Amino acid sequence: MAITNQFNNQLTSQLTSQPPKGTYDWFPEEFRIRKYIFDTWRQVCTSFGYEEYLTPVFESAEIYRAKSGEDIGGKELMVFTDKAGRELAIRPEMTPSVTRMVSRIYEGASKPLRLFSIANFVRNEKPQRGRNREFWQLNLDIFGSRSLQSDVEIAQMCAEIMLAFDAPRESFTIFLNNRKLIEFILNQVAQVSAEQKVAVVRILDKSAKLSADEFNSRLVEVGLNAEQIGNLSKFINAGSGADLIAALPEVAADEGYQETMIIIEHLDKLGYEGIFNFRPNVIRGFDYYDGMVLEVFDKHPDNQRALFGGGRYNGLGKLFGVAELPAVGVAPGDETLRLFLESWNLLGKVKEQQVERYYAPMLDINSAGALQKLARRLRQEGKVVELGLELQKFNKAFDYANRKHFDYVVILGDQELTQNVYKLKNMTTGEQQDLAL
Repeated sequence: MAITNQFNNQLTSQLTSQPPKGTYDWFPEEFRIRKYIFDTWRQVCTSFGYEEYLTPVFESAEIYRAKSGEDIGGKELMVFTDKAGRELAIRPEMTPSVTRMVSRIYEGASKPLRLFSIANFVRNEKPQRGRNREFWQLNLDIFGSRSLQSDVEIAQMCAEIMLAFDAPRESFTIFLNNRKLIEFILNQVAQVSAEQKVAVVRILDKSAKLSADEFNSRLVEVGLNAEQIGNLSKFINAGSGADLIAALPEVAADEGYQETMIIIEHLDKLGYEGIFNFRPNVIRGFDYYDGMVLEVFDKHPDNQRALFGGGRYNGLGKLFGVAELPAVGVAPGDETLRLFLESWNLLGKVKEQQVERYYAPMLDINSAGALQKLARRLRQEGKVVELGLELQKFNKAFDYANRKHFDYVVILGDQELTQNVYKLKNMTTGEQQDLAL
């Protein structure tokens, strides 16, 4: 027994109160902010007719390795083995999981399916500003439609999500591109070989973070010549659709380019002028995209980063035996959006949404029962009431109420009980009124 106690004492002394690296404890003040984000996401999705779902927190590791890209499906995957020897992974993203789920019912389901979820994910990556190992995402998808109108709707919802947080129109922009256009550039314009294509796409995806010399040198390392690199540079540096056509006229006939222009034109007509723009260096690293891709970009000088993105992925259902499963979706994350709202001073609504809170301290043991009954009645009337659990003096009760930012303090002691009243003190104005018990 002595040895066991000694071991337990040593173990306890080594434990830390800090959460694991790359994760955070959400104390109530922070949780209110995250809840505001989640509630706003949910309101926008349900207003468009989307239904909520959830999948298991872990899946077969092979699902992510098959189509989540080299980073997410490889070195960032949190893998473990269950008792039966199966290799499982904590979900790093939702798209493979929801596609697996939908593939089970797709054949007999009424289409299109409009689905959304709000869930947490884990990636074994280096934590940095706006990027944690554990994070939460909204995932919203349309399954069963190849129509450009479904692409338009997903893009529109990106704008509506941002506007639902009262984001000024000049605070963000949404960039669109198309993987069909990228394929056209790689195959027809730059004539990149099949063996080089994956590496080139990854370089294009990271081009915004590379200098011109770094961009060129990496393409040289892949084996491209000067003409190929020049054509890719013309594509990636085009500031608009018109710039791209001027630099590479043959692009005008490409289906992916035409789709992108149609989507932007349609969204402009819906009243989103200036929000949506074509941008060639929006590639999206996931291997499963095969149509429209988009990114919502934060324009604040302290951030200047992509907030979230998504696109069309018609071929992912083949992993689960469904040959025809057209899909398009996006996945806003909580951490980058939290930084966006803070940077643009858009968190005022969190305080506005807080309900009035009452504190009912126990000031006298003789009135404790009456105080509990009063608190119950006030709660039945829809008020939020925190009841004191131990006897307190007036000054300590009011100090506590001030520190916890209560709106009102309920005063019920022997004197009030004798008069069959309770006092209600407004902690903002200091006004006090007598009310019947």
